[in-house]
Amino acid sequence: MSTGDHCGERPLRRDAERNRQRILAAAAALIAEHGLTVSHDQIARAADVAVGTVYRRFPTKPSLIQALYTDQVHAVVTSARAALQITDPWQGLVTFMTTIMQFQAENRGLRELSNGAPDGLALAAYARTQIAPVVTELLTRARQAGAVRPDVTEQDLALVPIMIGAVIHSARHVDPQLWHRALAIVLDGLRPEHAAPLPGAAPDSTQLARIISQQ
Repeated sequence: MSTGDHCGERPLRRDAERNRQRILAAAAALIAEHGLTVSHDQIARAADVAVGTVYRRFPTKPSLIQALYTDQVHAVVTSARAALQITDPWQGLVTFMTTIMQFQAENRGLRELSNGAPDGLALAAYARTQIAPVVTELLTRARQAGAVRPDVTEQDLALVPIMIGAVIHSARHVDPQLWHRALAIVLDGLRPEHAAPLPGAAPDSTQLARIISQQ
């Protein structure tokens, strides 16, 4: 973390740690609703602390976003590991994909970061290193069970949040639940019953990063 709170330095006093948690909780709620443009002043008011306290704990917006996003990444990894415990490999994959899209639908800030916001590019790369191994295991398990067509790759799955994220953004004022239908259509395309080969090739890691940065 870029702040000193998690770098092995002297632990915060109890009241300072309580303020830090209030700031993070207020920031998480505001950014989830309003996106990444939320200011330190708004966060201070919502947390009922002095704005100087917010700056002392998180001197820059990126340092605050990093703390919040790291928590979100850990939540996604936890959900992926929980999905691995589901006996049915297909249902495990569906549950995980639905969960991460639910995260995006409920959190505007996370959606903006995932869709290539400037502060999110490095964080997205960090997220992929944490999440990709578990997703690989989910996909491998489903593929070995014959539940997923054999030509689907981890990079194909990484495109799903980009596609469904567009529906979440575009339909939020019309039907905020429409993404469930779009996700079901996409997931159905992963099934082995669709025998026609997929056209083209899945993007590699570099191409995927470029796709995300252009959104």
